[in-house]
Amino acid sequence: MARRKQLWHILRIPLGILAVLVALPLILTPIYLVIQPVSVPMLARLLTLQPVERQWRDIDDISDRLKAAVILSEDGQFCRHWGVDVAALRIEIDNYLAGREARGASTLTMQVARNLFLWNGQSAIRKALEVPLAAYIDLVMPKKRIMEIYLNIAEWGPSGQFGVAAGAEHAFGREPQNLDWQTASLLAVTLPNPLLRNPARPSAGLLRVARIVEARAREYGPRAACVGQDGKLAL
Repeated sequence: MARRKQLWHILRIPLGILAVLVALPLILTPIYLVIQPVSVPMLARLLTLQPVERQWRDIDDISDRLKAAVILSEDGQFCRHWGVDVAALRIEIDNYLAGREARGASTLTMQVARNLFLWNGQSAIRKALEVPLAAYIDLVMPKKRIMEIYLNIAEWGPSGQFGVAAGAEHAFGREPQNLDWQTASLLAVTLPNPLLRNPARPSAGLLRVARIVEARAREYGPRAACVGQDGKLAL
């Protein structure tokens, strides 16, 4: 009995912290259906007194071309999967176990889970946490709301620009509903590394990738219809 009490005294604090960490996503995800969330990277910048620029935009006030370009660039199965692309994840696990280079396999929903509740940086533990969180987010939220949150919390510039409104203004001086195919595609391909990729002054390689994404979005844009108004995209 004494050993059990001693063990409890040792474990109660870490177990309490773990319980809070588990409870937060369960509680906050339904709340985020109706309020505008702030991401962990945004909070980190605010806590370290670094600038944060974010103006929330409703998803219907964001260019359909950008939505299609982001989905076809980042997660082509977004409208079909349940938060996790099982086939891509299985390949990723096989690569990890074989010691091959990891490619990510993160869906947009998994990226939302990471930005809202976890941390950046390569980690098998973080990836393992992303999977159930993404499945839970997909269960609670409609696809359109997941995409709306993603587009408003993604880091889109080198100096604290978060969300597509700040990203489009910083790069092109435009509102996010006023994007042509080139600007939409350039913003989409900036997302993997907005600290180094500059859509306003793209390198030849970034332009080439943007053209590929544009062609893919033009051809397969209807695959992104779940985030459009009334289930349609005006491309």
